[in-house]
Amino acid sequence: MVNTADNASNRQQMMWAVQQEELGGTDVLQMVEIPRPRPGISEILVRVHAASVNPTDWKHRATGRFLDDPPFVLGWDLSGVVEAVGLGVTLFKPGDEVFGMLPYPHGVGAHAEYVVGPARAFAHKPGSLDHVHAGAIPLAALTAWQSLVDTAGLSSGDRVLIHAAGGGVGHLAVQIAKARGAYVIGTASAQKHDFVRELGADEVVDYRQVDFAEAVERVDVVLDTIGGDYQLRSLRTLKPGGVLVSTVPVAAEGLREEAERLDVRAELILVEADHAGMQEVADLAETNQLRARIAGTFPLADAARAHEVGEEGRTAGKLVLVVREHD
Repeated sequence: MVNTADNASNRQQMMWAVQQEELGGTDVLQMVEIPRPRPGISEILVRVHAASVNPTDWKHRATGRFLDDPPFVLGWDLSGVVEAVGLGVTLFKPGDEVFGMLPYPHGVGAHAEYVVGPARAFAHKPGSLDHVHAGAIPLAALTAWQSLVDTAGLSSGDRVLIHAAGGGVGHLAVQIAKARGAYVIGTASAQKHDFVRELGADEVVDYRQVDFAEAVERVDVVLDTIGGDYQLRSLRTLKPGGVLVSTVPVAAEGLREEAERLDVRAELILVEADHAGMQEVADLAETNQLRARIAGTFPLADAARAHEVGEEGRTAGKLVLVVREHD
């Protein structure tokens, strides 16, 4: 005889997630039912409503990059509702709406119905944002904030060059820089120029038609999200004492030596989970100074399609997985 009560209880201990058993193309992403995690000390369990898809997701899907061997569930940033809290948590209680970024890289797992993470990796979701727009922000906005503010010390009146200004990190970086009072120059393809100007950029350079290293000069800060020779070429746009911050953690050959010769700094950054940074981001969003452009939304089961769209490299803004539309 089937015990329906036991079956219901067992189902409550499970969840749907997008998992991969091996590295490879988008076909390795599979919807599977796995055990629901439980919050440990200083952790919260979040019922995920929306989770972002970022370039680091498809890079990890294909190569493993910084993660251990599969199986694993990808996804770092999300928005949702606190389901339960672990021992010692005082910042949140069940029912609170939160958004945040799991510790990078090993705190991965947001592409699922539920996720566990350190309480201080999250902040209260701004009431002005729905879950889709909130879930699009954390990883990209923290990358921009930690690059421009924490690392470069960007302040009012500074001139900043932001590469790929219409992309996921770039379009949020433009808004953060403007909120700091900076003069913003962005590189973007011609079809994204209007979008980048709407974000607040003072100048936009078509990198396909113009060598940005010849068109831009004497900036205080460069934010590079591309890497390779962009790092070296960007050094030439800086004034003495300026700083290049690259989100690609591999230095181009000769980068350090060339930076020293030009009397500038070159810094490589990986985003970190950051409660204080999330509070700053939340404040900007609450005051309407920071908004994510949603380039596309996909059901959780269509995560592979989201990866495919992202890998095409033409996205303006962010791609988001909608995990739960309604409570």
